[in-house]
Amino acid sequence: MSQTIAICNQKGGVGKTTTTLNLGVGLSRQGKSVLLVDADPQSDLTASLGWNGDALENSLGRLMYLATQEYKPIVKDTIIHHPEGVDLIPSNLDLSSMESQLVNAMSREKVLSNLLKDVKKDYDYILIDCMPSLGMITINALTAADSVIIPVQAQFLPAKGMTQLMKSIDMVRNHTNDKLKIGGIVMTLVDGRTNLAKEVIDTIRMKYGMQIRIFDTQIPVAVKAAEATKAGQSIFEYDRSSRPAKAYEELTKEVMRFAEREKRRDEAAIAR
Repeated sequence: MSQTIAICNQKGGVGKTTTTLNLGVGLSRQGKSVLLVDADPQSDLTASLGWNGDALENSLGRLMYLATQEYKPIVKDTIIHHPEGVDLIPSNLDLSSMESQLVNAMSREKVLSNLLKDVKKDYDYILIDCMPSLGMITINALTAADSVIIPVQAQFLPAKGMTQLMKSIDMVRNHTNDKLKIGGIVMTLVDGRTNLAKEVIDTIRMKYGMQIRIFDTQIPVAVKAAEATKAGQSIFEYDRSSRPAKAYEELTKEVMRFAEREKRRDEAAIAR
């Protein structure tokens, strides 16, 4: 049973793309088949894997456009393969025009979900890198997802923005995807030497820890992670002995445990 996970936060610069990339490669290293979906017109995930999105003819934006024009695009023709064992549906600026076009589309919240149905059986995990906003593209991503992982930077303002994201998740649950689960909050760009980081983490745990899983793994701030994305590689390929690589390896294991537990619950519910 494939798991689709949206990596989402409306705040920019909190490590969504880095987490999507390294979690995806981490899952691949554990023997899982993984599809990454770049749902951001800035195409940072596409660039982080070594491609220039604007030079690609096929992209997520084109797929969604064709779907809204009542064509049935072949999703597999858009998927590209990365040497580290993950597949990618890339993005480029074509996706930016979809926000306005989706307003008048039939079943506008489910365009991405319907596209991914064609390939979901081919993958153990599909990870969607969401754009830093709560517009229609992000709503599509949350509607397509089984769960959402929320990266939160260990700083005051990014943590403060959690309230609006929770409202959006509740809206999706109420209207387009009542099965959407919150997989957890992962603290990113953590500088363990500062009191501020410790205070923010304590605040997040106190405010949300009773209702939402807070992953034990914290992703440290490190130059190596930024260097890896600039090189078009995961942190595992760039420097597997680094602190971020070890952290993402542990996060991968935590995510797999959560996914397996949810899979067992879903199978038990079906059996009943």
